[in-house]
This record gives sequence, C-alpha cells and structure tokens, in this order.
Amino acid sequence: MMEFMKKLSTKITVGIVGGSDLPKQEEQLGKGIASVFPYNFSQNGLVAYKDGVLQEVQTISKFLGEENVKKIVNWTLKYLSDLDTPVKRGTFIEFRSGMFNISPIGRNCSREERNEYEKVDLEKNIRKDMVAAMKKEFADLDLTYSIGGQISFDVFPRGWDKTYCLKFVKAEDYDEIHFFGDKTFEGGNDYEIFTSDRTIGHTVTSPDDTKEQCTKLFMG
Repeated sequence: MMEFMKKLSTKITVGIVGGSDLPKQEEQLGKGIASVFPYNFSQNGLVAYKDGVLQEVQTISKFLGEENVKKIVNWTLKYLSDLDTPVKRGTFIEFRSGMFNISPIGRNCSREERNEYEKVDLEKNIRKDMVAAMKKEFADLDLTYSIGGQISFDVFPRGWDKTYCLKFVKAEDYDEIHFFGDKTFEGGNDYEIFTSDRTIGHTVTSPDDTKEQCTKLFMG
C-alpha cells in the first residue's frame, strides 16, 4: 500500500489521517511516515505534521481536566468488570493524548480472538450498548463516541473527530479534498469527515478497493 501511495503522491497531494497514535501508524505504514507525505495526522489530527514538521499537539487531559478523566476511567473499568465477552485480555483503556480508546476484550488479544470478538460484538451490540450507556452517564461533558476497527471505540471531545485535521489544510490551497475511509456509516470513525462540506467522501472496503478507486480518479 505504501508503494502505491508514493506513486499516487506524484499525481496529487497525499495526506494520512487516523485515530491511532504515531507509533501505531508507523507500525501499519512504515517508519518515518510523518515525513513521507505532505500531511500526516495521528489521533485525528491532534498530533499534526506538515512537510515533516510538527504543527500542534493537543491533549484530552488538559482539555477535560484530571477529575473528569478519572471519572471516565473509573466508570469504564466498573462497566467492563460486569461485561461478559468471549475472552478478556489486557489494555482495556488506552489513554492517548487526544482520546480514550476503549476495548471490551482488551487490545492485547490475538488476531484469532479479535476476529471471534468482532462476530460476537456484531451479534450482541456490545460496543453500541456501552456507547449508549456512556452517552447517558457523561452527557454533561459533550463527548463524541466513534466505533472503529474490530474491537474498540474512541471517546473524545466534540469536534475532535477526523474533521479536526482539516484546520491544517487551507481551503484556498486546493480545489478539492477527497477522503477515503471504510467506517463511513453514522457512528463510524470516518463519518464526520466523510460527510463534511469540505470533503468529497469515498467509502472503501479494503486496501485493494482504495487503490482501484484512487487509480480511476487520479491516475487514469
């Protein structure tokens, strides 16, 4: 995928935005990813790079305050302790600078356990039900909840979804901004930027589908 994106970058300006932190992005796409393309946004743009130069770092603890952070963590651990899942592993809450990533099974699960959990989650709405409970419990904090991937969901202040990264991309610099993502349904972690007035959204189903759509649009 990386080689294709490098070829694509000879035709258009390429940027990467993801909910994961930079080390996870590097694990998925390669070391030094922040300087490979003109724009790289980890944690939805709360850690933003342009031309390899760090532009901004925002933190959820600074924004919410430590007392609210503790309330969220304590409530989450209690909820998960009463939750029945196929297996439970480790790292149920991953505290990132811009969000909480919460996994009912634990992020330390194996690939096989991850796949099995996803099936159960789709059948029993484990993550959807937990999100609904958190929305009720923390209504006063004006948080956004975004289900992504197979095993977890993100919790962050409203407006800190992937549209946050657009503040670093000046509208006057580009005729169009195209976004490609797989979780473009309402509640998915690509939904807000997919439906943004500033972007032309494209739903993709796999890396190969992304390559095919980009090739038709930009390399034909």
